[in-house]
Amino acid sequence: MKRGKRYAEAAKLVDRMTQYDTADAIALVKKTAVAKFDETVEVHLRTGCDGRHADQQVRGAVVLPHGTGKTVRILVFAKGAKIDEAQAAGADYVGGEELIPKIQKEGWLDFDVVVATPDMMGVVGRLGRILGPKGLMPNPKAGTVTMDVTKAVNDIKAGKVEYRLDKTNIIHVPVGKASFTEEQLADNFQSLMDAILKARPAALKGQFIKSATLTTTMGPGIRLNVAKFMG
Repeated sequence: MKRGKRYAEAAKLVDRMTQYDTADAIALVKKTAVAKFDETVEVHLRTGCDGRHADQQVRGAVVLPHGTGKTVRILVFAKGAKIDEAQAAGADYVGGEELIPKIQKEGWLDFDVVVATPDMMGVVGRLGRILGPKGLMPNPKAGTVTMDVTKAVNDIKAGKVEYRLDKTNIIHVPVGKASFTEEQLADNFQSLMDAILKARPAALKGQFIKSATLTTTMGPGIRLNVAKFMG
């Protein structure tokens, strides 16, 4: 993969053999964000889990204290009084059955998170093939299947992020923007790690977090010292 000059310059700042402490890695990740837009800062955690086993799944959500820096568009599937509640809470789109053809036939996907009340999951389930692969399917563990749509919408707008294992047992989560202060990124990172370490599957034998990398959208990966996340 051919990389541009900016990437090459940024990569020179990173020693690939070093595992950096969190504070140093955060300072460095800000320096390596050289794109012309406000890059997202992401954490990639390689775990010792085997996601093929149900008892080794890792999935949940956490509200980052300083948010993600991104404006999130929320679609809520609800009916009756819950429609008014979702609109009052600030959901961007609210509806029910009538949205199915719009998504299925027109390919409408102008939203980042989908929330549904439990009584709407039969309807939402018909969109599984479209929403599932995009990671948009509502899930009780992530707090996106709930009767408390006000809390769900408020949390997401406040900076709630979902974490889950991908097919290669890696967790990818945004922790803010390159424009955030080091303190804001550190707070967000710590909140995320606390939540993930608590979510360690009881069935897992051996090391949970095998490696951790901090990176920006266009920047090089910075390896973190995972000794403190061991276990």
